[in-house]
Amino acid sequence: MLNEMMHRPVVMESIVQFMREGQLPFEGQVAEIEAYANERGIPVIPHETAKFIDFLCASLQPQRILEIGTAIGFSASLMAQHLRNDGHLTTIDRYPDMYERAKENFAKQGLNNRIELLEGDAADLLPQLDEAYDLIFMDSAKAKYIEFLPECMRLLRLGGILIIDDVFQGGTILHDEKKIPKRVRKIHRKLNELHQVVLTSKEHRSCLIPLGDGLLMIRKESDKIDF
Repeated sequence: MLNEMMHRPVVMESIVQFMREGQLPFEGQVAEIEAYANERGIPVIPHETAKFIDFLCASLQPQRILEIGTAIGFSASLMAQHLRNDGHLTTIDRYPDMYERAKENFAKQGLNNRIELLEGDAADLLPQLDEAYDLIFMDSAKAKYIEFLPECMRLLRLGGILIIDDVFQGGTILHDEKKIPKRVRKIHRKLNELHQVVLTSKEHRSCLIPLGDGLLMIRKESDKIDF
């Protein structure tokens, strides 16, 4: 599986290269997982996005994290480093090959007691969860973001942050749907719907960040879910 979005950044190439090469690399097994994924084209967050999430988690020091889209466990391993002493991370993936590789990577790092890995479709699993999370990272099926959004907001504590990855489709999110290849029109339509409902909401604070293929961030500021 090729990581297409690694090659579709939304800012100029020279700046992307600087962000990927000018920032310090990660260390230890987190670095090994990142290198393994990049060498094989496995879809994990690019280095500039990873550095941002690393910085954010170090600042927040969350107690509870939820991730939708585990892949081989790179971002989960990265975020788990910044959990509080009694903290816990739950991550969901529906692909058995990814699930097994992630499980191996967590075991190698001694993270089995800090990370709970759930295998299955997030549409089925999210309604079963009832914890309040400080941080939720959504990096899965783009066409389903809008479907997962209400459940994520339900699970997010007041003041908690939801990060949604790959929301620009290489910049094509702004194109007329008729110019979008038919195979990705549903993604295009659903991502535009996501932007519309999130960015116009006055109940919660949101922002867009042009890292990788774009991040949409939401801070929960009300118990009212208007999505």
